[in-house]
Amino acid sequence: MAKRVRVVRMSVEQPLWRALTAYRVLTMLYAVLLAVFGRDKYDRPWVAVVFLTVMALWTLATLPKVAGAVACTKRFLGADLTLALIGILLTPLADFQAQHVDGPTLPSIWTAGSVLAFAIKGGWRWAAFASTFVAVANLVERAEPSRDTLHNVLLVWVASIAIGYVVEVARASERTLARALEIEAATRERERLARDIHDSVLQVLAMVQRRGTALGGEAAELGRMAGEQEVALRTLVSSGLVPPTRVSEDAADGAVVRTVEVDDDEPAPPGDTDLRALLAPHAGSRVSFAEPGAPVLLAPAAAGELAAAVGAALDNVRVHAGENAQAWILVEDWPDEVIVTVRDDGPGIPEGRLAQAEGEGRLGVALSIRGRLTELGGTAELISVPGQGTEVELKVPKVSRGKAGSVR
Repeated sequence: MAKRVRVVRMSVEQPLWRALTAYRVLTMLYAVLLAVFGRDKYDRPWVAVVFLTVMALWTLATLPKVAGAVACTKRFLGADLTLALIGILLTPLADFQAQHVDGPTLPSIWTAGSVLAFAIKGGWRWAAFASTFVAVANLVERAEPSRDTLHNVLLVWVASIAIGYVVEVARASERTLARALEIEAATRERERLARDIHDSVLQVLAMVQRRGTALGGEAAELGRMAGEQEVALRTLVSSGLVPPTRVSEDAADGAVVRTVEVDDDEPAPPGDTDLRALLAPHAGSRVSFAEPGAPVLLAPAAAGELAAAVGAALDNVRVHAGENAQAWILVEDWPDEVIVTVRDDGPGIPEGRLAQAEGEGRLGVALSIRGRLTELGGTAELISVPGQGTEVELKVPKVSRGKAGSVR
């Protein structure tokens, strides 16, 4: 059966690269407009024209370089920072008064874009490295640094380091989230396999063990081996040996991704399913089936899981109440939910027996019944009085609430 891989991307970093791209274009236009409206102050306007032309062409040509972590190489970062530093140091050549009067440098706030690229790419250490060079260049450009100049230098230095630190924290949180999703997916798959195994293999092994013990002789040995295999299989299911989903770094976007294998040939689910058609095969001489006169429609997945839970409840009746026990299935179709009740006339369940069974690894009620209803956002309530039989009430909302449902 053909398989395909679905990739789930999680990236808090990619929006920062898009924001940086927009920032570089906008600040480039701002620096050009400052030079145009303040052209009268330049003693050598051609210096400003040449630099701003080079800066504008560089900004537009290198937009793909700031589109992601992989494209933004160390060589590009070094060249970009060098251009910003040259612009700062060329400012006194274009404007003789720049060293003595507070005012914008030729690249103006475009310089911060270079520092931000370092911060997003490498974190706070890279940001500190780049902002230190910018701070030194600004102090050199101002022969007599004023208090405002020192404040601006300090602000760029602290802000860039803070942004780099936030990026590192975001990356760590992203990896933690990916790992949590991986564990959740593995756990859900393990529970699904445990339910399916309980409904089939474990039931057969338990029956072989009981029948073999009753027959004696060679059949008893076969029953003993079946019992050992049942215990081993229960242990394997409970240990969680399920291949996890794969978590890796996306080389294209610098994002943490989770790859999930899905069935490419699996058809899309059809329309709503009539629950009565799935439960009717259970009816027989020992099982009475009461249903509404109209179709009981549920989503295919919900109907299948509810029917499987009913099957698990009937299996428990046969195992614990005996082959001759009588069972009843009642289906109620309400406007907002469907209720299925499975009742038997067996001896009932002693108080505390369910908790003891779960502790021994016998997860029939916990997984085959309650686990299914929990995933559908429904509830499973078990009422049993010794000597008066057992009743299991299964409720499923017609609009699934996922894990919002409770299990009592």
